[in-house]
Amino acid sequence: MLQAFFIAWIGVALAQISPGPNMMAVIAVALGQGRRHAVLVALGIAGGTLVWAAAVALGLGVVFQTLPVTLTALKLAGGLYLLFIAVKALRATLAGGNGTVAPTRAPISGFGAWRRGFFVVMTNPKAALMWSAIATFLFGAGLGHLQVLAFGPVVALSALIIYGGYGLVFSTGAATRAYARFWRVSEAVFGVAFGALGVTLLVSAVRR
Repeated sequence: MLQAFFIAWIGVALAQISPGPNMMAVIAVALGQGRRHAVLVALGIAGGTLVWAAAVALGLGVVFQTLPVTLTALKLAGGLYLLFIAVKALRATLAGGNGTVAPTRAPISGFGAWRRGFFVVMTNPKAALMWSAIATFLFGAGLGHLQVLAFGPVVALSALIIYGGYGLVFSTGAATRAYARFWRVSEAVFGVAFGALGVTLLVSAVRR
């Protein structure tokens, strides 16, 4: 179980580090509202990951028990999705260009910041498909429902550390300028890692 957790966490951590709606929400609040509100956004994202973990552990677990073929189908879908975002990330790395982050200037409450983080991860299609792929990988490794559910706090803690770190760092203008220059490095790592995981899922589905 620990080995499966570690492999899955590596993929999740790389997804959290790479640019996406979650990270952009934290950065926007960090630039416009400061560190405290940015950390609260990260807490909201961490809370949302627990909901995703419960959904995939309980919902997908029932489906896998009643229709085992869905596991193979999810491996194929998850593998193709991971290859798609890997190619997209690598193309962005080669093409160059910098994204822009619009600071959140309108005042928001502490709860409003937490709520923004929670809803951005719950409505993030990247998160939905990532959790499906990760759940498929964990169930495919032989883990049970409670073990997959237990992976939720691991992802939540990782989200709090990574996105909270972004919130602290991107409260400064110097960090924003540095990110604009070096973001392609994280995109390249992200693309290679998820490309490898995607190929693994596809090979596993074909063998099954």
